[in-house]
Amino acid sequence: MDLKPEEASARRFSTYVEGLASEIGHADRVNPLHDYCTGLMLPGERKSVEPMAARTAPARTAAQHQSLLHFVNASPWSDEKVLAKVCEMVLPAMEKAGPIEAWILDDTSFAKKGKHSVGVHHQYCGELGKQANCQVAVTLSIANHAASLPVAYRLYLPDVWTKDRTRRKKAGVPKDIKFKTKSKIAIEQIRSSCEAGLPRGVVLMDSGYGRDSQLRTEITALGLTYVAGILPNTLMWPPGSGPRRKGKPQNNTGRRDEPDLVSAKKVACGLPKEAWHTIRWRQGSAEWLSSRFARVRVRVGHNKLIPEQLKSEWLLIEWPKEEKEPTRYWLSTLPATTTFRKLVDFTKLRWRVERDYEELKQEIGLGHYEGRGWRGFHHHATLCIAAYGFLIAEQATIPPSGSRSTWTIQAPALPDDYRPRGAARAA
Repeated sequence: MDLKPEEASARRFSTYVEGLASEIGHADRVNPLHDYCTGLMLPGERKSVEPMAARTAPARTAAQHQSLLHFVNASPWSDEKVLAKVCEMVLPAMEKAGPIEAWILDDTSFAKKGKHSVGVHHQYCGELGKQANCQVAVTLSIANHAASLPVAYRLYLPDVWTKDRTRRKKAGVPKDIKFKTKSKIAIEQIRSSCEAGLPRGVVLMDSGYGRDSQLRTEITALGLTYVAGILPNTLMWPPGSGPRRKGKPQNNTGRRDEPDLVSAKKVACGLPKEAWHTIRWRQGSAEWLSSRFARVRVRVGHNKLIPEQLKSEWLLIEWPKEEKEPTRYWLSTLPATTTFRKLVDFTKLRWRVERDYEELKQEIGLGHYEGRGWRGFHHHATLCIAAYGFLIAEQATIPPSGSRSTWTIQAPALPDDYRPRGAARAA
C-alpha cells in the first residue's frame, strides 16, 4: 500500500536524521537532533529552544527544554562534519536539476543589543543596511539554477573580541581561534571545499569580498574562476595598454608609476554606445529581469602584482537606462569565449544566496538563537542548515505552487496553558 504524503515525508526525514546522527557521536543525541530539526521546520514565530520544546514535546516541555538546550549549547559534536554530511545527502537531489555551477561567498548578519553575545560588535549589518551592533557569519554555498545550500558557516570574531580574555572565556571561544579577516575566513572555506572534493563552480562574490585583490589571486591559484563585484575606483589597464614598469612587483603608488592605469568607472564611461546591450537573465515573479550591460577585456592593477604574470579578464558593467551613471561593476576570470548572456547569468546567480538567507531567517529561525556562546551559535546554524537541506531534498514532493519550506508533518497540540515568551533575549 502506498504511504500517505505525510507518512512518506516522515519516513524520509527519519532516514535523513539517521544519516546526520552518524556524525554526532553518542546515541543519546539522536532524539534531540531529530526534535531540534523538527522544531525548526514546524510552524511558529520563534525557533528558539523554549518554544520548540513546547511544540515538539507538549506533555513534557520542561524536560524537553533542558534536553534541547544541552544539545545545542554544550554537546561537543562537530559542525564541520555535520555540514559535510548534509552536503553529501542533499547534493544528489540538487544535481537532479543540473550540475553545481557556482560557489557563492557571502556573509549574513544578526542585529543584537548588549555586548555579551559572542562576536557582537558595532559593524556593518547587512540585515539593517547600516552600521549597528550585530554578529556576522561568513558563509560559502554551492548552487545551481534550481537550488543552493550553505556548506561552510563561521562567525567573524572582531579583533576587539580576540583580545578580550574575559569575554572570550564567558562565550566559550576556543583558544585556537585568532583574529581573521572575513576574506581570510572565506579563502579557508574555499580551500577546505576544494580539499573535500565538492563539485567545483564559479566563485561568486559581492564587492565586499571582490575588491580584495589578494582573495581574487588566491582563488585563481586554486584553479577556480570567479565573478567578483568591485568598486568603481578599481584601477586597470584598458584594451590596448598595459604595465610599463617591468621586472618589479606593482606597488600601491598607483598612477605615479603606471600612468595608463584608469578606474573602472572611467573605462565604463569611455565605452562607445554600441558596447551597451540590454540582457535578460531570469524570469521574475511577473516578467523577465533585464538591464543594460557592457563588457570589455582589461588587465587589473593591484599591490604586489608581477607585470609579467598579468592576464586579461572581463570587466562587466551594469548601467540601467534610467540611471545617470553605471551602478555596478564586476571582474571575471571566465574564459574569453564566454558569451555575454552567460557572463551576466553567472553574475546574477548570486540571488540564490539571498533567497537562502531570507528563508533560513524567516522560515527556519536562523536568527532566533538566544544563547551567547560560540558553540551554541554554530550548532544552531548547523542545525538550521540541516533542516533547510532536508527541505531542498523534498522539493520534488512539493507542488510547484507550494512553498519550499512547507513541511507535511503536523506539530503536536500545545498545552492550553502554554504562553511563549515571544521576544528573544537579545544580549
